[in-house]
Amino acid sequence: MAKQTITMPQLGESVTEGTIERWLVKPGDTVEKYDPLAEVNTDKVTAEIPSSFSGTIKELLADEGETLEVGAAVCTIETEGGTSAEAEAAPAESEPSNEMPAAGSNQPEKLSGTEGSSTPAKADASGARYSPAVLRLSQEHGIDLSQVEGSGRGGRITRKDLTQLIQSGNIPKEADVRQPEPAEANSGQATPEAAPAQAKQPVRQPAGVQTAAGDIEIPVSGVRRAIAGNMLRSKQEAPHAWTMVEVDVTGLVQYRDSIKNEFKSKEGFGLTYFAFFVKAVAQALKEFPMMNSMWAGDKIIQKKAINISIAVATEDALFVPVIRDADEKTIKGIAREIKELADKVRSGKLKSEEMQGGTFTVNNTGSFGSVQSMGIINYPQAAILQVESIVKRPVIMDGGMFAARDMVNLCLSLDHRVLDGLVAGRFLARVKEILENITSENTSVY
Repeated sequence: MAKQTITMPQLGESVTEGTIERWLVKPGDTVEKYDPLAEVNTDKVTAEIPSSFSGTIKELLADEGETLEVGAAVCTIETEGGTSAEAEAAPAESEPSNEMPAAGSNQPEKLSGTEGSSTPAKADASGARYSPAVLRLSQEHGIDLSQVEGSGRGGRITRKDLTQLIQSGNIPKEADVRQPEPAEANSGQATPEAAPAQAKQPVRQPAGVQTAAGDIEIPVSGVRRAIAGNMLRSKQEAPHAWTMVEVDVTGLVQYRDSIKNEFKSKEGFGLTYFAFFVKAVAQALKEFPMMNSMWAGDKIIQKKAINISIAVATEDALFVPVIRDADEKTIKGIAREIKELADKVRSGKLKSEEMQGGTFTVNNTGSFGSVQSMGIINYPQAAILQVESIVKRPVIMDGGMFAARDMVNLCLSLDHRVLDGLVAGRFLARVKEILENITSENTSVY
């Protein structure tokens, strides 16, 4: 018999960790190679960890809701034949599922004191041992780990514990440690040795929200937690600025409405207004490449590829699949890809790689009837454009005459570290110009 270890897979580029949302097996279960073991969430995708071996589940090394770094051990499997030493020395086996890259590799068992990581835990100044992820978060936010009560196995502090503290705003700082009053220190009630020990007692931080009769507590899913973390990071790190233009899309509406029935009959899918907006944005990004940039600390990276992220909502989550090289696609091609990506999101078949590499986001907030909104930038991109509802309004035309026109607001949120009002304003004006000049005479969807 040999004991094999399954580790947290690499779920996509730039993904460094995943959260065990739900175990699909328990110790003692028999599994075949490629059987799903657990559901995992990241800020990019929900997927399953497949087994790399056939055998019996021996131990689950992570709790549901626990966040682990890539490569961390998640469970062990006892297999027939061979020895553990031989198994651990063997090269990693992997087989992609329909949801994500390969999951299993042969790594040593999780070491005591780590947050599910095969990397030994590190010690802080007090000598206590924490995982690298916990230490990094505590240092970034100035958290006094001696005042945090861990929810992990054996009371260890996990990354999830710190993330919840940060989101609640109740961060225990070094200054929060209660020190004896001078009178107490001189009264003999506490010795110099006792005071530090008393100060290091774990303190559970309140969430700050009290429940009352009739309130419903809804557990935070891994997907919702990932969304919250990404949005919080975007708002904390990127100084958001916002601007809006009003666009007359009467010609666009008339053109689309005149061909939509024929188009659907011929192509088998609908021609939405949104496809025209994505195409206009892609065209404008070619002319204003600075809008297609990202902040990278000591430099700004201007991306060559124009990959448009589009927001697709489900009942409890928001996904941002990517239309790659949108500037090279026709309106028909973009419309087809929008439909295919949205269908994959709602059927749970979207792959992690289909949400990677986006350089600019366009959000169809108008589908909910919104007429004005301020989007949160899809980090690390530099801007997000909200396309609002098309509404018919009376507009003063040239010559002072009133006319009923189809109007839409385009709302742009931008990272002021990367973009200034001048380039953002010119970009938005160009998008407006493209859209206002779409007619049956000068525009083709093919």
